Amino acid sequence: MLRVNYDRMNYDKFVLLFSVATLCVLFGLMFMGGYVSASGVGLSCPDWPLCPNGLAPSAEFLIEYTHRTVAASTGLLVLMTMVFVLRSKNSMRSTKVFSIIAATVVFGQIALGATVITERLHAVLVTAHLALGLALYSSLIFVVINTYYTNLRLKSSSASATATQYSDSGFASNGKRTSVRYSQNKSANL
Repeated sequence: MLRVNYDRMNYDKFVLLFSVATLCVLFGLMFMGGYVSASGVGLSCPDWPLCPNGLAPSAEFLIEYTHRTVAASTGLLVLMTMVFVLRSKNSMRSTKVFSIIAATVVFGQIALGATVITERLHAVLVTAHLALGLALYSSLIFVVINTYYTNLRLKSSSASATATQYSDSGFASNGKRTSVRYSQNKSANL
């Protein structure tokens, strides 16, 4: 008899939901970064990683400080996504590789973000920061898509395992006895 591990399937569904949430937060961060760049407040907070007033910035630093706070939170979400993907026994190898790439890119983004501030928004560095952000976003899209297909595969294997379980027990999918046993008994009586 084939048994399906529903806990494992639920964990993989959690990984999918968590990676989608991380991707959405990352998209919001990129949107916010575009706003910081376009509005010219990128150097309103000239120190890195904290603003001059520390953890409680004044109103003049609020936009840039919010961007940095969301960036730190997003970095943690990406790292947690990698851990969850690596712990999943059902994740494809390529999904694991791209989650590691995404986590590595996070560290590159942190270093590059700090350099962008210390070098006073040099255009090449700002462009590289955006390009690395797009690489991170692309890696996470790949993780989300592969995790989705992993869940789809698990769901279909679960459905086929249930169908196999019913057919092995002599019940059809609607719960009624199949005629296989009746015909076997009838031929035995002849």
